[in-house]
Amino acid sequence: MEESKKVLESFIPVAKSTAKMFGPNCEVVIHDLTNPQASVMFTVNNHVTGREIGQSFDHLVKTVLRSEDFKEDYLAGYTFVTEDKRTIRSSTSLIRDSKQKVIGAFCINFDVEPLNQMQQFMSTFLPTQVQENVTKSDDDIENVEGIVDQLIQQIIQNSVHPVMKRHEKIELIRFMDEKGIFLLKGSVEKVASLLGISKVTVYSYLDEIKNKSS
Repeated sequence: MEESKKVLESFIPVAKSTAKMFGPNCEVVIHDLTNPQASVMFTVNNHVTGREIGQSFDHLVKTVLRSEDFKEDYLAGYTFVTEDKRTIRSSTSLIRDSKQKVIGAFCINFDVEPLNQMQQFMSTFLPTQVQENVTKSDDDIENVEGIVDQLIQQIIQNSVHPVMKRHEKIELIRFMDEKGIFLLKGSVEKVASLLGISKVTVYSYLDEIKNKSS
């Protein structure tokens, strides 16, 4: 843990210089993925998305790891929309320790809303770009599965205790569901095994969570 902390802290100057270079519309967030439930450990210009220290990751699994363009531990140029309808253009790079275990993520979020009107005006003069279909290689798929496995293990390791009650397990399943963990193949089986419950029980918890939220 101490090594991981030092590695992640070494990225703070990079975060500060990146935000300084690109100005107040550029937010940089460093995530400590050895503590997934409270992964945000450092932010600069956090008014862009409102990310606060102690919050958890949001787009890592649902958007970054599941993207066909996620290769070589990074995804650049993806977008999402904030609650107040601003478009954010982002890039995420994973951080590994000396043993090549994923311990963090370095995220850049740029508020492109001020440029939208100009973009709309200029779009009539720009050629339409044709996107090529890109398919993940077996190595890329294996890499993503390994990263998600590490996240599952860390989340459960941080939460499980010998007398864990049913409602605590449901809340843990809810957290992983919200973070997109169960969108990955084999994740239900992995979670069930680590929690010492059946796959059917995990699905029943997910159904219960869905019914309560509907």
